[in-house]
Amino acid sequence: MDDPSIVRHFTDTPWEPAVGYCRAIRAGNQIFMSGTAPVDDQGNTFAPGDGYAQAKRCFQIIQKTLRAMGADLSNIVRTRMYVTDISRWQEYGQAHQEFMGAYPPTTAMVEVSALIDPDMLIEIEVEALVF
Repeated sequence: MDDPSIVRHFTDTPWEPAVGYCRAIRAGNQIFMSGTAPVDDQGNTFAPGDGYAQAKRCFQIIQKTLRAMGADLSNIVRTRMYVTDISRWQEYGQAHQEFMGAYPPTTAMVEVSALIDPDMLIEIEVEALVF
């Protein structure tokens, strides 16, 4: 039985039904967002090779999703950045600062061996609280 206090947000990407997930879930005052990859409106990797532009794109998608769920960037309490090359941390960090600097959350940046598309350099997860 569906719990009416849990709201799922979908973005109609082909991956959601294929893998069995949603973009974000709001459970009470908490929002949990799936890993957000740097994709363009056609589902292709956005700005291959540009870590800053990819991180910025992830935050734009995150911001749009939060708005759809009645929240905004100021509600984010945790970010997790999965990157394929930690030596480029300044590029990712610059975008994080631009979007999150006014309301810094807790964060982690972790190097991973690969993401789902070899052109993707970063994927970002967030958690938010809404009161």
